[in-house]
Amino acid sequence: MTVLLPMAVVQSNQGTMPGGFIAWLVWLALLVLSFAGLWKVFVKAGQPGWAAIVPIYNVIVLLKIGGKPLWWTVLFFIPIANCVVLIIVWIKVAHRFGRSTAFGWGLALLAFIFAPILGFGDAQYQSGTA
Repeated sequence: MTVLLPMAVVQSNQGTMPGGFIAWLVWLALLVLSFAGLWKVFVKAGQPGWAAIVPIYNVIVLLKIGGKPLWWTVLFFIPIANCVVLIIVWIKVAHRFGRSTAFGWGLALLAFIFAPILGFGDAQYQSGTA
């Protein structure tokens, strides 16, 4: 009798599964770190922290924090334009917290590092600037 096993079980016998599991754990840790940092950024800006984990609504709140119009949400659904808009919004968010344009690029490209720095750091939200 032949038993068909899921590919993950077969691969674990070959030694590839532990590496994949570790990569998954690292990814999960970075995701949690990103959400925690974004949650704190939202709270500092006077927005509900839970909005950081709600898809699409988190974009709306991020646009509000960055001082951009609500209709820009549509741009997040357009390939390539979404990348440009995300960079612009993160730069504006960085400016609202008194950080540099380079920090905004860091937020856009390495959010799992820069969002916790912004959220848990001493930066204060300034609603009138950007």
